[in-house]
Amino acid sequence: MRAHDYIINKQTSWATNNGINLIGSKGTRGAKNYAPELNRNLFEPLLPEVRDSFLRGDGNEILGSPNSPAKMQAVHSSSVLGVNIFQYWQRIEKVHEIAAACGFCNPENTVSEKIVFEDKYPIDPSFSFPPNIDVVFHNKPTSKYKRFAVECKFSEAYGTMEHGGIKPAYLKIESIWEDIPNLKNLAESISPDDNQFKFLHPAQLIKHILGLKRACGKNGFRLLYLWYDVIGKEGTAHQEEIDAFLQVTQADKIKFHALSYQELISRLDQRYRPEHEAYISYITERYF
Repeated sequence: MRAHDYIINKQTSWATNNGINLIGSKGTRGAKNYAPELNRNLFEPLLPEVRDSFLRGDGNEILGSPNSPAKMQAVHSSSVLGVNIFQYWQRIEKVHEIAAACGFCNPENTVSEKIVFEDKYPIDPSFSFPPNIDVVFHNKPTSKYKRFAVECKFSEAYGTMEHGGIKPAYLKIESIWEDIPNLKNLAESISPDDNQFKFLHPAQLIKHILGLKRACGKNGFRLLYLWYDVIGKEGTAHQEEIDAFLQVTQADKIKFHALSYQELISRLDQRYRPEHEAYISYITERYF
């Protein structure tokens, strides 16, 4: 079974086991992979500030219609997975604990103040749409790292759609590539089309780095690639592409690392189950 199909089957089985009658991508039509309402797809309803963040984002994630459910109603939605993992810690005001579990800092470090979803980081005024980063920890002004950023990937990493490369317009702006020659070389090699990477989307990650670098400085942020691992050739190939990108960022001294959702959930389970039983049970049953 292909990785994409495995993930969807696992999520539809979760829905069935929890009495959720799924609907199609066009309501009564299409594959039945969508929750009938958004809250049935979430551990907890969206906090008002989280809902506002998604409304401000460019992905049109939460607005649907009777005949076309919202993107976040999909059981295989990466946005929903991100919310189900991170929003809980925002609500209970313990953001620093999930930051530590992600490997951004040690557990005693309380530098992280809040989490923002779909946070925007412009690269250059000439571009109309700035990168939307899935999850961003806003840290105290006195912190060495102003932002801890997370790019979240679920089923889409194993989909059939090809991802694009870096558009030539980015390469024409010399100033945005200062101090990152290796990333620029990679960007040039995947412009305008990316024929090197099948699972990883390096153009997206490079844009995130450019936006964060402009906002925080080269040494003022850390970026995590949080991905869903699968057994088999596709999961192995995905890991190999991550490792290749990691080597490029290390050469440019960019603070980038990768972590699978399964490893993150295992860390959370080991550290926090007694105190956060309902949350841990939900994410392990659904995603582990």
